[in-house]
Amino acid sequence: MDFFKFLYRSRSAFDYADDNPFGISTLLNAIIKRLQQRRKLTLLLAACLCLAAPCYAHAHIFSPLLEAILPRSSSEKPQASTAATDTVTSDTKIILPTDLSNPSATTAPAVELELTKQPRPPLSEPSLYALLDAEFAANRGNTRRALVLYKQQSFKEDATAVFERALGFSLNNEDVHESLDFAKSWLDQNPDHVPAWFYVAHLALKAHDYTLAGETLNRILRYDPRADLSEILIGIYPENDDDQRELLAALQPIDSQQNASLSVLKAGLLNQFNDPQNAIIHINRALLTQPDYVPFITLKADILRKIESTETVLSYVNQARLRNPDSKNLYLYEIRYLLDLKQSKQAWDLLLKAQNRFNDDNEITLLAALVSLDVEQYRTADQLLNILVKSPAYLDQAYYYLGISAERQQRFEQAKYYLNAVVREDLVLAAREKVVSFELLNDNIEGAINTLQLLRQQYPVFAPDSYVMQADILWQHNEAEKALQLLTRVSRKYPDNELILFARAQLLDDSKDYLIKRTLLNHLQALDPSNLSYQLSYAQLLLANNRSSEQGLELAKNLIQIRYDDPRYDNELQLQALNLLASNALATENYAQVINYLQTPYDVLPTLRSGELLLRAYQGLGADEKVEALLADLQQRFSFGQRNLNDRVQLY
Repeated sequence: MDFFKFLYRSRSAFDYADDNPFGISTLLNAIIKRLQQRRKLTLLLAACLCLAAPCYAHAHIFSPLLEAILPRSSSEKPQASTAATDTVTSDTKIILPTDLSNPSATTAPAVELELTKQPRPPLSEPSLYALLDAEFAANRGNTRRALVLYKQQSFKEDATAVFERALGFSLNNEDVHESLDFAKSWLDQNPDHVPAWFYVAHLALKAHDYTLAGETLNRILRYDPRADLSEILIGIYPENDDDQRELLAALQPIDSQQNASLSVLKAGLLNQFNDPQNAIIHINRALLTQPDYVPFITLKADILRKIESTETVLSYVNQARLRNPDSKNLYLYEIRYLLDLKQSKQAWDLLLKAQNRFNDDNEITLLAALVSLDVEQYRTADQLLNILVKSPAYLDQAYYYLGISAERQQRFEQAKYYLNAVVREDLVLAAREKVVSFELLNDNIEGAINTLQLLRQQYPVFAPDSYVMQADILWQHNEAEKALQLLTRVSRKYPDNELILFARAQLLDDSKDYLIKRTLLNHLQALDPSNLSYQLSYAQLLLANNRSSEQGLELAKNLIQIRYDDPRYDNELQLQALNLLASNALATENYAQVINYLQTPYDVLPTLRSGELLLRAYQGLGADEKVEALLADLQQRFSFGQRNLNDRVQLY
């Protein structure tokens, strides 16, 4: 404390240091003298310099201090004898046991460092002066210098605290591989430092070095079979299959029988790779040590769902919930499992019990309200949602679903009231879309457009959406020209907005506006080359102007070849592509190809457009029985046609 009292008594020296060289020189000499007497307080000085306001504001003043207490370059002749140290100055190059510096780790200017040629007796402990220099470098944004200094000093004796500071600084300023290299080098020099084993294991997992991770974890478990590995495993679960398989392969040889954390990790990986029989063995081991730990219980339930009947799984979860009556997560797991099984009534009953037990839990209340809507228990839904109205965090969701409840009860004015009250950005667009639809139900076009105009005034972020909806209203009411003019005008304001550009392209005629539409669709595909809707629309444009367009046919065929398990798969889009190809085949009188394209999709998911194309194909082939059967099906499904059967045949 004497040192810090001295420092604050000398505060006035900082205020005129730049104009009074004698004053700062005297101060520096005094500080140096005290540092030499009390080296153990130097770290406290570093903390003071970094945290105290007077020091931080004049941090640049301490650069002369560092240069005074640190050794000079070998190219300069010392003017006074100094204690031999192994610290560095701005022209000193630090050699580490391994190459740990990374010039790209910071945007600060590179610092040229060269070793002094003079032999120096090594210190047995970290240099307090070097650590002070590192703190100053870090404070001034010279990340590279700070990292080099910290890492160098961490390899001295009894430098555990310095190592942890260096590792933390490395993690904040270098990539995980560089941090791992540093930690591994330090561990090689300090092989008995158990915490470092945990650091290396965690970093190896994050860096996807699963061989090293497996070796280090095995080392930890040999030392302590029940070691808590939870901190090591946080945030390390790999995202892609190859890394997950490699991690599993590294963990398999490790004896995890007595370690719950590792057993659970193995169980999760085995379950993911469709090996529930082995996964259940590992999760049971974990449950032996922590039988009522909810994440373990739910993982076992996930595994059981692959190998046991639904009754067995429900019985297991139900018993676990009864043993842990205060576990909200077990209630939610059982409820969601019942919903997955389409047992909405049972889920609703359990939700009401959960809501009574956790009556102050808004998440449970909201879920109970939503399931009440699904099972058409509107009075209960409204009661629960009105509870949520009192919570500011759930107010908008409550209003939105009160609007949905009113809509389903055909109380449209009440629904409009609630939906207009929604102001949260992630709900407001959907809410206003419903208000617009209610206005259109009453043929109140002006009211619908006023709602959209108000939406873009209050929420400019949704202006493009509102313009597209307004154009759609105009188009539906036979004002396609006004709709196109509106989108053309606003496209100048939002030149790269894909929603507006695509809506405008959809309104253009394939033949009359061919060049403009083609230009727009090419621009859209340049903005988003992977967008399948743009590709389909472009294929449609090409085939509308040239039935044999190879590019158009190729685009459409590529779309129908996307498998159902592909993330890009879109059932509606694929059906549109099939209809496009079928329509093109029909135009060339290739009736068999039309049937080949559409018969199976129509059997699975009938649509009026597909039915019409199939009807024309069967009529072209002269298949009268097929025509009769398909016409009857279309009439039943879509109220197709109003005249007698023979007249309907003439229509197509």
